[in-house]
Amino acid sequence: MTTEPPLSTPDHPNQFDLLRQRRFAPFFWTQFLGAGNDNLFKFAFTVLVTYQLQVEWLEPKMAGLIIGALFILPFLLFSATSGQLTDKYDKTRVIQLVKSLEIGIMLLAGWGFWVSNVPVLLACVFLMGLHSTLFGPVKYAYLPQHLNERELTGGNGMVEMGTFVAILLGQVAGGLLIGMPEIGRHYVAFACIGMAILGRLSAQFVPASPSTDPNLRINWNPVSETWRNLQLAHQNVVVFRSLLGISWMWFFGAVFLSQFPSFAKEVLHGNEQVASLLLVVFSVGIGTGSLLCEVLSRRHVEIGLVPLGAIGMSVFAVDLYFASRGLPPATSLSLGAFVAQAAHWRVMADLALLSLFAGLYSVPMYALIQLRSQASHRARIIAANNILNALFMIVSAVGVGVLLKTGLSIPQVFLIVGLLNAVVAGYIFLLVPEYLLRFVAFVTTRLVYRLKVRGDENIPTQGAAILVCNHVSFVDAVLLMAASPRPIRFIMDHRIFQVPVLGWLFKLAKAIPIAPQREDPVVYERAFAQARQVLADGDLLCIFPEGAITRDGQLAEFKGGIMKVLETHPVPVVPLALQNLWGSFFSRIDGAAMTRPFRRGLFSPVGVVAGDAVAPDAVTPSLLRDRVGALLAS
Repeated sequence: MTTEPPLSTPDHPNQFDLLRQRRFAPFFWTQFLGAGNDNLFKFAFTVLVTYQLQVEWLEPKMAGLIIGALFILPFLLFSATSGQLTDKYDKTRVIQLVKSLEIGIMLLAGWGFWVSNVPVLLACVFLMGLHSTLFGPVKYAYLPQHLNERELTGGNGMVEMGTFVAILLGQVAGGLLIGMPEIGRHYVAFACIGMAILGRLSAQFVPASPSTDPNLRINWNPVSETWRNLQLAHQNVVVFRSLLGISWMWFFGAVFLSQFPSFAKEVLHGNEQVASLLLVVFSVGIGTGSLLCEVLSRRHVEIGLVPLGAIGMSVFAVDLYFASRGLPPATSLSLGAFVAQAAHWRVMADLALLSLFAGLYSVPMYALIQLRSQASHRARIIAANNILNALFMIVSAVGVGVLLKTGLSIPQVFLIVGLLNAVVAGYIFLLVPEYLLRFVAFVTTRLVYRLKVRGDENIPTQGAAILVCNHVSFVDAVLLMAASPRPIRFIMDHRIFQVPVLGWLFKLAKAIPIAPQREDPVVYERAFAQARQVLADGDLLCIFPEGAITRDGQLAEFKGGIMKVLETHPVPVVPLALQNLWGSFFSRIDGAAMTRPFRRGLFSPVGVVAGDAVAPDAVTPSLLRDRVGALLAS
């Protein structure tokens, strides 16, 4: 049985309001406590073997690397299995069992801290990696089962913010507790066990999340199942390439996070407190960017933020290289001395903005994967993503090690990764043009126009439908793209494809060219064949029934082409109206468009209004024209 959130889920003022609702709050605090406990335990253990215990077979400089590798290993070994378990069983039950497992692991870890048994603590690192591996698919498969499309970006933003805040607080708490003379290990033991118990109590209140594929037969072979999961993901090209995009973000982030201690010491000449400050700045930036996604996306899954995020990541990674060059030599600056130097504020600003844009980059990608993946195997696709993330992080560690061995400095490594990010992101966006198109729409509706959208809940988030709209300007399709929660295929006059830039953009959007039947019968028939295929695939099709851009600002008669499409594919028809676009730069108010760039200045207010859907058997061109006309006047 598959359950998806009802479209009538009550609206809320902002994403923070989700913390007052049972469908989200217990889950949020469960994952928050888990992430915090993970990092409290790992950081306290790292400090223990680095500064307090002398273990002959575990050198302090290798401790962090070995602990990190042990934690990541279960992601490679067991992610495929964990994805199957999440799809097969009630997700809430899986969460509760995983949190019960955490209590057992932390009881063992507590004993390990109490008696300073390093092998036991290393085993617990592996087991906590297993805990996170089992929880990972649940973490992202749970949200789309309880949040609707308008809430998904905000919910993901809250989870991402919560995760990084929990990581930060866990590491700070772990460092403070283990640093207490003589009794620090005991306090760490109590804290780890206590947080595990709190996490299990919180999990008890997570609402039921029924299985999405109860008849699934578990394949216990991790190699063959991993390959099968990747094949499942590859069935949807946008989803698969988004998985690669997220894994690249983990590669990018791992470079910076792994180098903070060395960067603080060798380049910034700071002490351990300065390294901690860099982590704080990075975490706050990620959290801020994650929360901004809902505001900037107008409560939809807005993947136009992804290219914006990628641009910011590259710009500030490159600037971090220049900001950290030629800093005056110093001897182990304290936190106060470090922040007292103006040059260091630029470094912190670069880190904060770099991580903020990383939040803008990752949250919409996660939301898109959740939205576009089939519910029956969503968790397995997320498990495949976790495997790719682990592989990319391992490659990141090896790559950075090689670059440093060749004699490059840490700032130079940051520069290379920043430039490489621009290349990789550009390649992904060309492979998946939808990201680039949404970015163009995002920029157009924020910098050129001030777009106000009303009635967008009438645009279906699933299933085939036809959208009909008045035709006012050369950028009508761009504005409709920005207003719609999902991709739209447009039928457009073949001559618009000859317009510079716009023609290339509409080809990228796979718009369907159409010509009058008497002018080019082949193009005419091909357009209708493609339109039928769009609907057969369950996608949105947009038609401008006037047949051409208005030359006088008035609504012309609607032609009957839509009736030809509905004959074979009777789907709902949603009327739309573009308001206040007549007289703008891209309209034909002077007989020709794009002749006076600043006729109405920047940020000209325009609107898109969507009306109630019309049943296919009730559709007539005159009825649709009346509906669009009424929306124009509303």
